[in-house]
Amino acid sequence: MPVPTRFALPAFGLMAALAVTPALAEGFSPAQKSEVEKIVREYLLNNPEILIEMSRRLEEKQRVQQQAQAQAGIAAHADALFKSSDDPVIGPADAQITVVEFSDYNCPYCRRSLADVKKLLETNKDVKVIIKEFPILGPGSVEAAKLALAARKQGADKYLAFHEALMTHKGRVDKTVALALAAKAGLDVEKLKKGAADPAIAQAINRNIALAEALGINGTPGFVIGENLIPGAVGYERLNAVVAKVRKEGCKVC
Repeated sequence: MPVPTRFALPAFGLMAALAVTPALAEGFSPAQKSEVEKIVREYLLNNPEILIEMSRRLEEKQRVQQQAQAQAGIAAHADALFKSSDDPVIGPADAQITVVEFSDYNCPYCRRSLADVKKLLETNKDVKVIIKEFPILGPGSVEAAKLALAARKQGADKYLAFHEALMTHKGRVDKTVALALAAKAGLDVEKLKKGAADPAIAQAINRNIALAEALGINGTPGFVIGENLIPGAVGYERLNAVVAKVRKEGCKVC
């Protein structure tokens, strides 16, 4: 029995139902199934934009689900995110709003985000940034992360100078490159090497990796602002907008 073409959209829904409901599919003859498939195919060929809309809706649904999962993860790991003594902090210690950045010194997108983060601090005096060393791009990244954490012992200014030197370096960084940059930034290289060998440094990095995994962060950079997870190099405007949102709505877990 042919299916009228004016039932194209219902037929499209029916086709989806057939794919997931074998019992329903058994109620149709091969000829009826073939007719439905033909109508669906013709409809999609004549209206390909529906596939784009379906893709957008799926992406939005996934985004909402991921954000809900992230919020639950942020609440469950709030102390590790916002109160750990492992991590460098840039900005006023008593800042109202905290931005947490998971980053890797060999990540080009992290390097791109450096200017955005600096501008965010310059334009929001009630913001501080916690740097979570998340070296996922090879052994060189791990070496640089260890040295960066060790640099904190030589003072906040020295750490910041070294951090920016690593982030603005052209090319990959590893232990050799990082030590050369540290010397140029005025750090005591011998103390730095000794500090980086401290097992506590490796343990701190491992905690960051476990925390990122718990939050579903699998790339860099990844930002946590209040109860919001923002993956990727999203730019100053997006970061600033989320900061404004947190300033207005507050943060229950920070």
